[in-house]
Amino acid sequence: MLPDSLAVLAGMAAVLGLCIGSFLNVVIHRLPKMMELDWHAQCADLQGKPVSTGEALSLSKPSSRCPACGHCITASQNIPVISYLLLKGKCASCHTKISIRYPVIEFITGALSAFTVWHFGPSLQALGALFLIWMLIGLAAIDFDTQLLPDSMTLPLLWCGLALNITGTFTDLPSAVIGAMAGYLALWSVFWLFKLATGKEGMGYGDFKLLAALGAWLGWQMLPTIILLSSVVGAGVGITLIIAARHGRNVPIPFGPYLAAAGGIALFWGTELTHRYLELIY
Repeated sequence: MLPDSLAVLAGMAAVLGLCIGSFLNVVIHRLPKMMELDWHAQCADLQGKPVSTGEALSLSKPSSRCPACGHCITASQNIPVISYLLLKGKCASCHTKISIRYPVIEFITGALSAFTVWHFGPSLQALGALFLIWMLIGLAAIDFDTQLLPDSMTLPLLWCGLALNITGTFTDLPSAVIGAMAGYLALWSVFWLFKLATGKEGMGYGDFKLLAALGAWLGWQMLPTIILLSSVVGAGVGITLIIAARHGRNVPIPFGPYLAAAGGIALFWGTELTHRYLELIY
C-alpha cells in the first residue's frame, strides 16, 4: 500500500480511536459501578430483602453529565480532546474542574489506533489489534481505579483471540489454545505458591484471565516476554512508590495495567524482542 494511502488510513483510525476513547471513558467510569449495583442486588435477593430501585445505570443510560452539578453534557461539549481544551478543563455549567484523565485516555486511544493501522496496514491483523488495544486500555484503567478486571471484558477478549487465530491471524490455533491455558495456569500457580508461603493473596483472578487472553491472542511463545516485561515494570513502579512514601508496603498495587502494557508491546514488537533475548542467551 502506498505511504500516502496508509497515512490517510492511519488518520481515519486516529479519529475513530478518539471516539472510542471517549466511549472507553464511559466504560471505565460506569462498568465498576454497574458491577457494584449488581452485587448489591444479588446480596439483597439472597437475603430476601427488597432490591433498591434507583436510576437505571448502563453504558448508554443516563446521558453523560457533570458529577458535581448534574449538567447534561451536550454533543458539542463531548468532542474528544477538543471540547476539554475549549472548556479549559472545566464544566460549562458549574466550572468544576474536569479530570485530565478524560482527554488523556482519548488521546492515547487515538494515537495507538493510528499507530496500529500504520504498523499492520489494511488487514485483519489491524482490525484485531485495534480491538485488543482498546480493550487493554479500558482494562488497565479500570484495574488502576478499582483493582478489578471485569469478566465481562476479559472473557470475551479471550474467546475473540481464539476465534481470530482459527485462521492464524496472529499465531496458529494450537499455540493460541496452549497460550490461553498456560497464561492462566502460570499466574494461578504463582498465586497459590505465594498464598501457601505467606497466607496472603498476591494477585486477583482477573490477572489470570487477562494473561490467558493475551496468550490466546499472541500464543504461548509470547508469554515469557509478557510476564518478564510486566514484572520488571511493575516491580520498578512499586519500589518507586514505596520509596517516595506514596504507598505503604501493604497497600496493593494493581498488576493489570502492567500486563496490558506488556501485552501491547508484545503485540507490536514481541517477535523481535524474543529473538534479541535468545541471541543474548545463546
